Parts: sequence; structure tokens; C-alpha cells
Amino acid sequence: MISTFYLITFLASLLLTVIYLYKWHKHYEVNISIIFTLIPIANLGYLLMWHSPNEESYITALKITYLGGCFLLLFITLCVFRLSGIKVKRWVRTTGFLICLLMYAGVLTLGHYPFFYKNMFFQRNGSELIIAKTYGPLHTVFYVVIGLYCVCGIFAILYSLYAKKQTSRRILYLLFLPEIIAILGYVGSHFFTKHTDLTPLSYNLAQIVYLLIIRRMSLYNVNDNVIQSMVQTGETGFVSLDFSHRYLGSNETAKNILPELRELRVDQSIDSYESLKGNITHWLGHFEEDDSVHNNLYIKRNPENEDDNEIYIVKINYLYVGNRKRGYQIFLNDDTKNQKYIALMDKYNEELEQEVSEKTEKIIEMHNNLILSMAVMVESRDNSTGGHVKRTSEGVKILVNEIKKNNIFGLSEEFCKDIIKAAPMHDLGKIAVDDAVLRKPGRFTDEEFEKMKKHAAEGARIVHEILKETDDESFKIIAENVAHYHHERIDGSGYPEGLKGDEIPIEARIMAIADVYDALVSKRVYKDSMSFEKADSIIMEGMGKHFDKKLEPFYVKARPRLENYYKSLSST
Repeated sequence: MISTFYLITFLASLLLTVIYLYKWHKHYEVNISIIFTLIPIANLGYLLMWHSPNEESYITALKITYLGGCFLLLFITLCVFRLSGIKVKRWVRTTGFLICLLMYAGVLTLGHYPFFYKNMFFQRNGSELIIAKTYGPLHTVFYVVIGLYCVCGIFAILYSLYAKKQTSRRILYLLFLPEIIAILGYVGSHFFTKHTDLTPLSYNLAQIVYLLIIRRMSLYNVNDNVIQSMVQTGETGFVSLDFSHRYLGSNETAKNILPELRELRVDQSIDSYESLKGNITHWLGHFEEDDSVHNNLYIKRNPENEDDNEIYIVKINYLYVGNRKRGYQIFLNDDTKNQKYIALMDKYNEELEQEVSEKTEKIIEMHNNLILSMAVMVESRDNSTGGHVKRTSEGVKILVNEIKKNNIFGLSEEFCKDIIKAAPMHDLGKIAVDDAVLRKPGRFTDEEFEKMKKHAAEGARIVHEILKETDDESFKIIAENVAHYHHERIDGSGYPEGLKGDEIPIEARIMAIADVYDALVSKRVYKDSMSFEKADSIIMEGMGKHFDKKLEPFYVKARPRLENYYKSLSST
């Protein structure tokens, strides 16, 4: 009876493994494949143990069964972590395997050293087998390791049930069963059956559960299902190439789109094929230059009727084998109807877009003129800074043009245009300064200067209100920063916030140089204009204190143009 039990469990494990091999797919979890390999080996060991004629053959069979005992729970646990969506680092997997290997090394000492079993009694009376064992210290370690694997597996399942929304609940529930079955098999063998070890049966039950799991896994393997669906429906053509542009294969749809593919041999380089240089080679060249560029358009022309041209969207991505990039995958999707509709809409919208563009330019021009007029109006209240708005705007433009030549700050073209456009708005806050202070024909007292200093923050507020409805968010930010921070100093001694260094926006640092330069070389009520040499000396002395030291080389290069500009003003 017991012999029949072991024979049936062994044959069942073989049958279940054959079923798994029949259903096997290359993307199945590798740990499951190892489990299905180890179980028939372990169950064979149990069958051989029962039929062992002597102690030596019994020990050999026992060592075979421990292949399952030492390694199965490791791979079951790794499988649980993988299917639960929890990544296990390579060194953790390697350490776990080495621990199991060391345990099995202890098993191999059976019959030679008392490390795993201190001693063992073997007696066969016909069909009856009597075995008595005394466990050694390594066997205790074996139980501890097995217990830890069970705890880790159950913890991973519970954690994923709570925290992993993209992991199938059905698979997680199924993963509980092998853990429970393993525990029940052990408990049943040691406490409820005297002569029969239920572990082989628990292995068979675990195999059945894993067959249910792989059946469910095939539904969740979205990537494979999508690819297979595309191949079956024939709506998408795809071409595979390695990194050396050697042809690996394509489906029938791709061959219909690109008939040249029918003449290619597998492993032939497409670079040597003239008729493919204008499409596949060209597409790959773009992708290799910038792999964020995925899409191209391919037009399959009908020489008899242009209206019957077919248009395809070409998408390129890397070809993966496991987690490694091994080549390129090219997908071709028919987009003819959509592209013809887009062309028709473009035709209808072209004149409308032109009209909208013209009107938009007029609105922007009106908007800019309005802002400039406001700046000039504010300036007209200040009898000491006439023409300051226009001059500082030109100064900013000259500085920005020098910065663009060696753009260490990485300023975009849009940013450069915006700061030049925002420069006239830097003193809008003076509209809130009392006339008695603003129009004072002389230097300010400390109290008056404190009032004047408020124009920076007030300017930022006014700019914000003026531009709050604009769609140009970047211009709004730059204009606010120019108004708010153009009196900040690089050493932190400026106002209104006392910012220092790179805390001050770059647009405000540029504006500060143009603003101070104009103040130095222009005549004011309370002072005469300063010579260019003296102004330059003050500006250079302020580098690293008042002004950004990194802007110094650009100011030096811009200085001749600044001087020529101000000379041209004095001559008119």
C-alpha cells in the first residue's frame, strides 16, 4: 500500500511536469520551471527509499529527496516574491542559494559524519521497512531555514495584498496554497502518519496549484498578448533587426508594406540594400541619434493615383530579450484615413490659422505697446530718470546678445526674448511711490530711501496683476522677477529680500548691471553723467559683491557696444 502511494505520487509528479512542459511559454516564471523539475526528482527519491534493500541505498535515496527539501522552498519563495511584484536583489538570491547549497552539503555527509543525522537505524523485514533517526545540529538549522522561507513567502503575499494594486489578487490567493500545503505535509508526516511521508503528495498538490497559476498568468502577460494579437490580426507590420542592422525577421503584413523584405535573407545587413536606405536605414539613423524620437511617417505611393497612397506611422523601439537590449523593433501601423483627414483639416484651417496668427501678432504688439506706455508713463513722474526705460532695455538686449554667444547659463531663445521684453517693466512699482519722494531733486534721506525701496516688491505685484490672465507663464515669471529682484546684490546686501548668489534669478542679475550702468553714465538732477571709464571701474569693482561674477566676461565683451550706444544718444 505504501509502495503504491509513493509510485502514484512519483508518476503524478511526472505527468504534471509533462503538462507544464506542454503549456510552457518562454515568459513563464523561471522559478516555477525549476520547481517542476525538482519535484519529480524528490518524489523519485521517496520511491527509491521505500524500495531500498540496504542502508547504503536508502541513504542515497534520502539524499535525492533532500534535493527537494533543501531547494524547493527557496524557489517557491523566490516565485512568490516575483509574482507578488517585489524585486529581490541579485545578492539576496545568491545568498539564499548558497545557504541551501550549504544545507545540502550537510545532507551529503549522511552515512559518513554525524552532522545532519547523528545516527540512523535501518532494518528491512520483507516488505516492511523500519527506520529510526537521531537528528544532528545541521538538521535543526535545516528546519530554521525552511521556517524562515515560509515566513518570508507568507509576508510577501500579505504585503502585496495590501500594497500592490497592479498584482493579481487571484494569483496571490493561489500562492498561499503551496505555502500551506508544505506546512501541512510536514505536520501530517510527523504527527498524523507513522509510516508514510505525506511530503510527496504535498508536492503533487503544489504542482496542481502552480498549473492554475500559470494558466492565470497567461491572461496578465499584457505585452505578450498584445504582440500575439497584432501578429494574428495582421493589422500591424513589424520588423526585427539586431544592433548591426542585420535582418532577424518580419511578419506578412510588414512584407506587404515593404515588399523589399521578401528578398532579404535572415542575418543580411539592410545597410547594403539600396532600396531600404530611404526608409528603414533612415528611420534607424534618427532613432540611434535620439532614441526618444520614436515615430516616422512612411508613404507607400501609388504611381497611378496619388489619392490611393497609403500612409503608415512607423514606431521604433528596442528589441528586448529578457531585460537586455538586443536590437531594434520596427512597427508599421496603417494611418492612411487619419492622415488624409488631417491633411483635409490642414487645408481648411490654413487660411484661418494665418488670419488668427496675424490678429494674434497685432494683439501681442498692442499688449507690448501698452506695457511700454505704462512704463514710460511711470517714468514721466520721475524727473530724474528720463529715458531710463528705453536705455536699460537696450542695455539688457546688448548683454543678452553677448551671453547667447557662449551660453553657459543655458538660456533658451524664448527666455532671451522674454527678458528683453520684460526689461521696460522693471520700475513699474514706482507708480506707488509718493511724488514727494519720487520727484525730489536731490538725494534721499534714509526714511525716503526706505519708501523708495518698496517699489521693487510693489512692481512685482503690479506686473503679476497685469499679466495674471496671460497664457505665457514663462514671460510672466521673468517679468515679475525682473521687477522684484533687480535691486538685490550678489553678496546679500540688496533689497527687498536680501537674496544672495544664485538665489537671485538670472534675469534680475542681468537687469541689475544694465540698470546701474545707465544710472552711472546718465545725467540726473542730483548729479552729472559719469565717464565711461569711471562707470566701468565701478561696475568691475562691484563684480562678486553687487553683481554676479559669472556675468563679468559678458559685460566686458558688451562694454564697447554699450559705450557706442550711449555715445549715439549724446550726439542726437
